[in-house]
Amino acid sequence: MPETEDRDWQRLDKWLWCARVAKTRADCARMIERGQFRLNRQPVEKPHAKLRPGDVLTLALGSREDGQIRIWRVLALAERRGPAPEARTLYEDLSSGLPLQR
Repeated sequence: MPETEDRDWQRLDKWLWCARVAKTRADCARMIERGQFRLNRQPVEKPHAKLRPGDVLTLALGSREDGQIRIWRVLALAERRGPAPEARTLYEDLSSGLPLQR
């Protein structure tokens, strides 16, 4: 049985946009192409990478000087781009107890 997007998996750029990482989906795609993300510890540079619940994302946000590293476990696929409180239900922040790297 073939997998269907938004039921079994979701494009990484689409999920990041719904999780409100950036204002536009194109911005999310550019961030991915610049190598700012790892998916299950593997570098990912393709916006169409398949994301599934249970996957772990490592995000390098900000510039090199003042950047932050966040680690998120994907809890759910996005149904829509909703308000920030709804977006936070898509992931669990595993880095909340860790010091931020500078």
